[in-house]
Amino acid sequence: MDLLNNALGIHERALQTRSQRLELLAQNIANADTPQYKARDLDFKKVMAGEMSQPMQATQSNHYQAGDMPGNDGLVYRTPFNTSFDGNTVEMSVEQSNYGKASADYQATLSFLESRVSGIRKALRGD
Repeated sequence: MDLLNNALGIHERALQTRSQRLELLAQNIANADTPQYKARDLDFKKVMAGEMSQPMQATQSNHYQAGDMPGNDGLVYRTPFNTSFDGNTVEMSVEQSNYGKASADYQATLSFLESRVSGIRKALRGD
């Protein structure tokens, strides 16, 4: 399993973090009309910097301790450009734009991982 982890590198964690960011952005969009809801996001660069600087101690690569989950250190509350009367900080145009970009980033990371796995399969089969 270490061979697979070495082959995929940080990209597996990047995909998990991108997925978590998409979930947060979707929650923001879903709560656009909820009074006092605070828009949240992940600082992807900060999360990944933390992932790279602190190797995890686990028996398997998919086992995390609660404090080590990707995204905990990068969670931020967004400051709105325009204030709302009900205290909600979600700005739909910002959220939709961020969601579109985050979705494209997720797809790019997923495509990269798929190509790595395909290359590993070819190497194992001797193609």
